Amino acid sequence: MSDKNHYPTLEKDRIPLSQKIVFGIGMLANQMFPAALGIFMVILVQGLGMDPLLWGLIFFIPRLFDAITDPIMGFITDNTTSRWGKRRPYVFIGAIIAGLSYVMMWQLSEDNSQLYNFFYFLGWSLIFFLGMTIFSIPYVAMGYEMSNDFHERTRLMATAQWIGQWAWVICPWFWIILYDPDWFESATEGARYLSIWVGLGCMCLALVPAFFCTYNNTSSGAPVQKIDRKNIKETFDVFVKGIITTFQCKPFRKICLATFLVFNAFNTIAAFSWFIIVYYMNGGDAELAGKWPTLFGSVSALFTCFLVIPTITWLSQKFGKKQTFLLSQSISIIGYILFWWFFSPENPALMFIPLPFYVFGIGGLFTIMMSMTADVCDLDELETGKRREGTFGAIYWWMVKFGLAFAGLLSGAILSVVGFDQTVAVQTEEALTGLRMAYIIVPVCGTLLAIFIMRSYDLDEDKAHSIREQLEARRGALAAS
Repeated sequence: MSDKNHYPTLEKDRIPLSQKIVFGIGMLANQMFPAALGIFMVILVQGLGMDPLLWGLIFFIPRLFDAITDPIMGFITDNTTSRWGKRRPYVFIGAIIAGLSYVMMWQLSEDNSQLYNFFYFLGWSLIFFLGMTIFSIPYVAMGYEMSNDFHERTRLMATAQWIGQWAWVICPWFWIILYDPDWFESATEGARYLSIWVGLGCMCLALVPAFFCTYNNTSSGAPVQKIDRKNIKETFDVFVKGIITTFQCKPFRKICLATFLVFNAFNTIAAFSWFIIVYYMNGGDAELAGKWPTLFGSVSALFTCFLVIPTITWLSQKFGKKQTFLLSQSISIIGYILFWWFFSPENPALMFIPLPFYVFGIGGLFTIMMSMTADVCDLDELETGKRREGTFGAIYWWMVKFGLAFAGLLSGAILSVVGFDQTVAVQTEEALTGLRMAYIIVPVCGTLLAIFIMRSYDLDEDKAHSIREQLEARRGALAAS
């Protein structure tokens, strides 16, 4: 393996631990919202009896809308000037919108018609995803700006991902709360009340970086585009040109495509773990399934926290980001394949055996890819003279969310194709076999394609260090003039 640690991190490039933690608390909110949403979404089918195709549309439409608004938000935050900076005001506003709309989104009832629940949920989810865009795009860009150093960026993202992973430890326990009759008469009633705590709690977490994340180590004095009604055509032209320029960056295209394949293949089948545990392993009885779906999610997240993220961070500094990505994704394939034998009705505990392999796929993905994207922002400044962390973050998450929209649609389509019937507890053998096969085939194929794409990624530590030297020389020359 190549790309070893040739360049020690200078003291001036180290991010204070307090700032890493403050940034990481924002990541907890950024992951808690989708983690909770993924748990709650099953209620639409299992609790409200919504048609799987309508369920797929609820995944698809808001995320398609989200994919449109992300690049616009990236451009706006990159070109904002205010006394509070270019990121923090939007983080503040987005946190409030997302938190309050999450609460409203889940005020559903079994007494309403299926179409009423569909359109009510769809309307509020559009507002929720708009709030998440306003929060998350500037928030992610904030992280790209916090260090110039190749490895300190990985350490920052590892810290943030470690804190954020606790969302996936906590949220699976919502299964217990939602489906325990001692708590609520129905899961739908549980969602109405639990969403209040989730929405307001996540809102508070998301506000932390807006108030306290003030560290910025990559300010270059790059020019910004003035945005007002007088120059709307010029602004639009600059926006479109910026999007085109971003997509023309070859290393960034590889990062986006690989993330698209790994993350969205995973999300296509993510909800199927609940269906497999409940319907395949427990005959369709959610109460009988008990804590097994919860433990599956929580133990996976704990493996990510205490095994994957430390290992990924060490491997990245030892062998480089690309090699670490290739290795971690290869390990995850082993885990996916093992689930064919270890989702066992006779011995449910066997499903934990593949987890140390399985979690390397998603567990290491964003630690590496977010660090790589920060490196790409330096390459872009060298080529364009502009700092565009918001735009790169927006395009990156645009790819994630655009694919996530299709992942949701594909999830519903797979349920329909395999013959899953949400109105009955006992599913056919063909439906359960189809679900189990999809759980393996979809993510394995996506991961293999991502590995193929990233094999030729070439923005290694030597190149990143050379780019930094050129940027510092340019900045020094501009300051002298």
